[in-house]
Amino acid sequence: MSVTVLRGAGADVREDGVPRHAEIGTLELESGFRLPEVRIAYETWGVLAPDGSNAVLVEHALTGDTHVAAGRARPGAPEARRRAAESGGWWDGLVGPGAAIDTDRYFVVCANIVGGCYGSTGPSTPAPAEVDPERRPWGSRFPLVTVRDSVRAEAALADALGIDTWRLVIGGSMGGARALEWAVTYPERVRACAVVAACPQSSAEQLAWGQAQNLAIRQDPDFRGGDYYDGPFPVTGLGLARRIAHITYRSADELHHRFGRTPQAEEQVIGTHPGGRGRYQVESYLDHQASKLAGRFDANSYLAVNETLMSHDVCRGRGTLEEALSVTSCEWLVAAVDSDRLYLPRESDVLAAALPGDVRRHTLTSPSGHDGFLIEAPQVGKLLVETVLARPCARAGGAAGGTLVP
Repeated sequence: MSVTVLRGAGADVREDGVPRHAEIGTLELESGFRLPEVRIAYETWGVLAPDGSNAVLVEHALTGDTHVAAGRARPGAPEARRRAAESGGWWDGLVGPGAAIDTDRYFVVCANIVGGCYGSTGPSTPAPAEVDPERRPWGSRFPLVTVRDSVRAEAALADALGIDTWRLVIGGSMGGARALEWAVTYPERVRACAVVAACPQSSAEQLAWGQAQNLAIRQDPDFRGGDYYDGPFPVTGLGLARRIAHITYRSADELHHRFGRTPQAEEQVIGTHPGGRGRYQVESYLDHQASKLAGRFDANSYLAVNETLMSHDVCRGRGTLEEALSVTSCEWLVAAVDSDRLYLPRESDVLAAALPGDVRRHTLTSPSGHDGFLIEAPQVGKLLVETVLARPCARAGGAAGGTLVP
């Protein structure tokens, strides 16, 4: 696999939270399909130590992006670039200066998964000329990328960045599945692994929820078999998929206490006909979540990453769970959200019990359900500094203290 890093101007100036890209060549997938001209989008924070010992990989969840925390662009950068870098990230408070994952100590990397739509190669990417001389988007031709495939792509990125070993690989939900796969596929490259609100393999119920979301998109008339880029996008189906998923991301108690059966303001829920009635507040909330995702995500990418998550099985081809995990040698943090009804705490118990040594399952207390892994960032940070980051790296300092990776 060939690796080429695209290096921008200002290589001697630290920039945090700024989009970057690496070309990793052809990625051979578990299925045997060879995906050519693969590009990985990523962002970094901090300074890489001369020996590379302070690198941390943060894995995003299903529809996440690379902007895990607020950063800073180089002086004189275009206003749009500066604003994008300084905007809030999805795990602010956990990652940043002085945070548990302290960007004054650690060099943090967050990569967009292959199949996503935030800069990495995915269904909306123009296919190479060898596949399509007209360079139309991959669309329905985009292959299945498994969690294991995505980790192999990230390993190529790590090679390009000069990172032999990760001080920590951490993720929640699908990010947790990717973190776990890293520790098993490349045990010699992971010193510590944090699996939050995730499990060893996607369960039958999780597969069932995944299928319902896939069908919501595929049955939208605008989907057109996945080749819709020259016409209307299937936003109705994508919105329905998001509604289905979002219900599983929050707890029943939270929905009850936030919304109950209260009608949306100025809407009448008792109407003359079912199709013409007003909405309950909880319905308006789901409509809002659907609209937000449809405005920022590609339907084909949703299918691609959802299939990636459905493929998750750290045991595949490796024997029992205990046998699969026996190759690992890193420190572990396994944590579950107590109100999670998508990734049940008992599934985290199964993972912890199967790991080598004495690993306990920790608990995040949250009323919010599965999304608690994002919402309860202070609790995640506290667990990190009490376990796998109990011995922090020295402060990296400026350019003199490490290598700036553009």
